[in-house]
Amino acid sequence: MAVCARLCGVGPARGCRRRGAQREQRREGPADSEPDTDAEEERIEGVRLGAGEAAAPGARAPLSLLELPPELLVQIFGSLPGTELPSLALVCSTFRRILRTDTIWRRRCREEYGVCENLRKLEITGVSCRDVYAKRINPRVKSGRFMKILPDYEHMEYRDVYTCLLHRYRHILGLWQPDIGPYGGLLNVVVDGLFIIGWMYLPPHDPHVDDPMRFKPLFRIHLMERKSATVECMYGHKGPHNGHIQIVKRDEFSTKCNQTDHHRMSGGRQEEFRTWLREEWGRTLEDIFHEHMQELILMKFIYTSQYDNCLTYRRIYLPPSSPDDLLKPGLFKGTYGSHGLEIVMLSFHGKKAKGTKITGDPNIPAGQQTVEIDLAHPIQLPDIENLRDFNELSRLVLEVQEQVRREQQEESARQDEEDSHLQQEEQPAQREDAGAEGTGAVATQASAPTSQPFVLPSGVISRNEDYPRTCRMCFYGTGLIAGHGFTSPERTPGIFILFDDDRFGFIWLELKSFSLYSRIKVSFQNAEAPSREAFDDMLKNIQSMTT
Repeated sequence: MAVCARLCGVGPARGCRRRGAQREQRREGPADSEPDTDAEEERIEGVRLGAGEAAAPGARAPLSLLELPPELLVQIFGSLPGTELPSLALVCSTFRRILRTDTIWRRRCREEYGVCENLRKLEITGVSCRDVYAKRINPRVKSGRFMKILPDYEHMEYRDVYTCLLHRYRHILGLWQPDIGPYGGLLNVVVDGLFIIGWMYLPPHDPHVDDPMRFKPLFRIHLMERKSATVECMYGHKGPHNGHIQIVKRDEFSTKCNQTDHHRMSGGRQEEFRTWLREEWGRTLEDIFHEHMQELILMKFIYTSQYDNCLTYRRIYLPPSSPDDLLKPGLFKGTYGSHGLEIVMLSFHGKKAKGTKITGDPNIPAGQQTVEIDLAHPIQLPDIENLRDFNELSRLVLEVQEQVRREQQEESARQDEEDSHLQQEEQPAQREDAGAEGTGAVATQASAPTSQPFVLPSGVISRNEDYPRTCRMCFYGTGLIAGHGFTSPERTPGIFILFDDDRFGFIWLELKSFSLYSRIKVSFQNAEAPSREAFDDMLKNIQSMTT
């Protein structure tokens, strides 16, 4: 009970002894001392006393919040959103004292942002401090250097962590696409321990499309001193150094490095290139015999190294899903010939499915729609022997392409006629016809075999020979191709092959090339679109930046 009295001055009975003594002192007259309660507390107490006087003798007056035990108020306040607590502190001095309890803010940090670390434990056990840094931040730095950069946990409070770090930078949590010309990228900003860290996700080394994603930290934010958040750039090989973050608007922010000399290596640009090549491709330049591929790699290094000091990021959302989708939408890794592996977002739009590049290349930049699948036009593959014949597969796809072209012409002509001559009573009948057509497409998909043999036709190039040998179904689609610098872009026919819930492929007829896509199995937080319209607007925005 002594703890309760120190926290807020309220006891377990009707009011506290201290407040009762002050009322008794006021009845006796001389009271020059400053009252312990503020005006709001007196108002609440007056309401309670008034209700008690009006009640029958011996009746229990209604309780007010001020009469509740402090530990119960801590539980109540801890269940409220952290954004509401500052307003609650303005009610009265008792509430203000209660809200200084760090248990409340620790709960808000845990429930709203997933912070599970114990500040006091981190301070007492130095090993835990080093683990936080070594495991999550910079494994190349030796453990003996960590004590020099540890925050002052002894004098830090969860209220400071919440207000000065988590709440202040909450708008940058989630998925982002950096503006690195045609190359793009995938940045995931998360709360990791007592840090906010921006992780750049990289595809596995070409052509191992089924391998897990790689990632490296680009920046981190944490509290080095109470009420002061520190931004540090993690680029380079010399450890964290001074950086800056500017939140331009809700869906855009930028980072800047203030010590770019930390990005340079003693061996100059040649050493930087060799190190980058090992990290990006997992090999040396001598291992790459294709001359065109060497040129593309060198071009990417020169271009991306210009952005090592300042970057702008724009928010991206994961695609919304529906029970009627052919497979779960999301992010996939795909093979793109000499360009290596790239990240593609698969989303569904009625009878269409779209693959949008999150990372790109000089031919088809990030943000562009790389493939489009027509779910209303399934393709039945021939038997395995005929499937090996590229001309046979090409004939099937071109027949469907011609059918789609005729349907589009008929639809356009029908629409023109409807705009000029169609009567109001004929419109419901046309809607019924369209509904019947959609039902037929679904029935065709449902009637497709659950599994059928698959093999790539002879002459089709694949970066990965370890592709599935069975598939579920196939659909007509188009792929976007262009010259260097995204010149003369055009959509060419192809075939979409669904292998299973996590893999699909696309055969580019004109290029005689095969791309294999594998799902990125990472649970991204704060990445759901607030609405379907917001997701569609996001797709348009990232596409317009590279058009």
